[in-house]
Amino acid sequence: MAEAHQAVGFRPPLTSDGAEVELSAPVLQEIYLSGLRSWKRHLSRFWNDFLTGVFPASPLSWLFLFSAIQLAWFLQLDPSLGLMEKIKELLPDWGGQHHRLRGILAAALFASCLWGALIFTLHVALRLLLSYHGWLLEPHGAMSSPTKTWLALVRIFSGRHPMLFSYQRSLPRQPVPSVQDTVRKYLESVRPVLSDEDFDWTAALAQEFLRLQASLLQWHLRLKSWWASNYVSDWWEEFVYLRSRNSLMVNSNYYMMDFLYVTPTPVQAARAGNAVHALLLYRHRLDRQEILPTLLMGMRPLCSAQYEKIFNTTRIPGVQKDYIRHLGDSRHVAVFHRGRFFRVGTHSQSGLLPPRALEQQFQRILDDPSPACPHEEHLAALTAAPRDLWAQVRRSLKTQAEDALEAVEGAAFFVSLDSEPQGLTREDPAASLDAYAHALLAGRGHDRWFDKSFTLIVFSNGKLGLSVEHSWADCPISGHMWEFTLATECFQLGYSADGHCKGHPDPSLPRPQRLHWDLPDKVHLSISLALRGAKTLSGDIDCHVFPFSHFGKSFIKRCRLSSDSFIQMALQLAHFRDRGQFCLTYESTMTRLFLEGRTETVRSCTKEACSFVKAMEDKGRTDPQCLALLRLAVDKHQALLKAAMSGQGVDRHLFALYIVSQFLHLQSPFLDQVHSEQWQLATSQIPVQQIHLFDVHNYPDYVSSGGGFGPVDDHGYGVSYIFMGDDTITFHISSKKSSTKTDSHRLGQHIEDALLDMASLFQEGKRLKRGCRGLGEDSGYRCGSPPCHSRGSKTPTTTTNF
Repeated sequence: MAEAHQAVGFRPPLTSDGAEVELSAPVLQEIYLSGLRSWKRHLSRFWNDFLTGVFPASPLSWLFLFSAIQLAWFLQLDPSLGLMEKIKELLPDWGGQHHRLRGILAAALFASCLWGALIFTLHVALRLLLSYHGWLLEPHGAMSSPTKTWLALVRIFSGRHPMLFSYQRSLPRQPVPSVQDTVRKYLESVRPVLSDEDFDWTAALAQEFLRLQASLLQWHLRLKSWWASNYVSDWWEEFVYLRSRNSLMVNSNYYMMDFLYVTPTPVQAARAGNAVHALLLYRHRLDRQEILPTLLMGMRPLCSAQYEKIFNTTRIPGVQKDYIRHLGDSRHVAVFHRGRFFRVGTHSQSGLLPPRALEQQFQRILDDPSPACPHEEHLAALTAAPRDLWAQVRRSLKTQAEDALEAVEGAAFFVSLDSEPQGLTREDPAASLDAYAHALLAGRGHDRWFDKSFTLIVFSNGKLGLSVEHSWADCPISGHMWEFTLATECFQLGYSADGHCKGHPDPSLPRPQRLHWDLPDKVHLSISLALRGAKTLSGDIDCHVFPFSHFGKSFIKRCRLSSDSFIQMALQLAHFRDRGQFCLTYESTMTRLFLEGRTETVRSCTKEACSFVKAMEDKGRTDPQCLALLRLAVDKHQALLKAAMSGQGVDRHLFALYIVSQFLHLQSPFLDQVHSEQWQLATSQIPVQQIHLFDVHNYPDYVSSGGGFGPVDDHGYGVSYIFMGDDTITFHISSKKSSTKTDSHRLGQHIEDALLDMASLFQEGKRLKRGCRGLGEDSGYRCGSPPCHSRGSKTPTTTTNF
């Protein structure tokens, strides 16, 4: 998602006057501090570690072990081989009448030591097992004997009923790849986009780097990988996100959409009430660790560390560097409506407020006729300003309006009750979807608090959306939360026949608290500047969203190809047709197979992909020839994807080497060249992680239509896509209107044509018809109301469509 934007836009940290920031701390000190931060994070999770650190054993297993030792002792057997007698000798002598108590204490201590040793052994064994990645590199559908044995052992050592953080102690650390392999893979990745002369120059720089600097930088990275939890993730968060001085809007946020074709209720306050209640139910499950850890292919656990900061989290602006503030709990949300800010409590003495009570509170805000105070209406534009400007202004707000600022920054999350309708419309479906995406990504520049971990946006017609700040976590984490929210508010909480939340209002609830901002005069000019900049940036974004419904994941699987790789090849073909040349392509994948892993880059523009694209554009090539080249390109992409997921990617390693060189004040022309590259195509697939929450076969309209992020380069594209069920792919494309080289709608047409041309290489695909682009009857989508459905007593009747 937006991680691609921040990554490709990474530059050495700059001061406000444009000079490079001196990283004066010695690199060994920085490595030491990285490790210290890792250990502090572990200690801060002490209670969770107490509950889950014993996994895969359980506290009941200690009681069983203690009882077994006591039974053996009663039968005059000594399973400790004399150790319990030694322990008894070390215990204080309380007299003869307490001799039996000393025996029980000795048995308890021995049981605890034995239990701890067994748990430690299980953790070490599971960590060693999880370090095996051979299963990932095997062909799809084939499983070797070693992998079958490994899988059986993982199931044995994993235990039963894991909690969210149960596997954290057993996850391996992300390995530092061989620097020679990384440089070789890098040169291979840039070969298709460089001329012979440029490639020879780059290869010479690479050889010079390997000869003079690589070994020293690599040594520091290996030291950090041993001492800290992850050798790259904390630097990635700091230098790519927190040290970025650009506006968060568009640059470091992404959006997620509601159901595309249905809206469960047109009542804005009711939709907000159910959605907020569902989000807080998710937080409750998160606090109790009732969310199951994500298992890749149903067997390999992924790191859950990023879940910790979903709620109660704000990115606080600072001069040169922001920081993330996370609270242990928050019992209110901050709400914005028509230029006014409110504090809405989410709990009463009896617990979480029911949806109908929350709806009542939101309706009170909607009915409040009081106007916004001067400059209050545009205050949130400051969060879209360059970070140094916002940091300076925030100091004044902290003094003059501390209570109001704390109410916003200390909220569980931010809610924006928009006064305009959004979503797909019958009259102009294409333009309405584009406007919907733009409203979620940027809004009007002053109606989102971009610093919050996420903003829930509720439009006047009941349509929902999410705007997410990226630094605290990656898209799969917020996506998991969003899937739960949509499924819960629609299928479990439901709505009454008149569109309101189920239940009854609570007249005794105090009214929402209006926040008052005492804004000093010097802030007024900053707000005006921030608003002007936000409107300029927002107005330059060209968003285009279209569902492609000619075929989907099921057709690609029948062709025996990876669905993600198929789309990546289509994007290569579409971009070549759009620009007439190949470019470096960024595809984000996860490294959560490792402790505190985040993302890695798959460089999708390969030699094999370029050969396939050239063949498709060559009138003389036959379909079998193109198909053979497509399979080669897909296989190559799959190999790169699996290598990146297993910690053997290129870009995070080169990034970490670059950071070390900056700390050492060691100039490397090769690393400078790497981080000056222009990535004109950034892509990301949005995963559907909880398919069991939706009935995609009978009710395919009830699936999130994904989300998108801002353009990566001033002359480039940002493209995300999601597989909606088996037969639809929704694309989200962004670019800048100010560029004469890009056009989001033009690229969208090229993507559709590329997909259909690639499908025609297969016999089944030759029968597909070209027509309306995913929004009309020709493409299989209805423009009428979807069928009402019921999944038992928990499922409401859904009443509205567009």
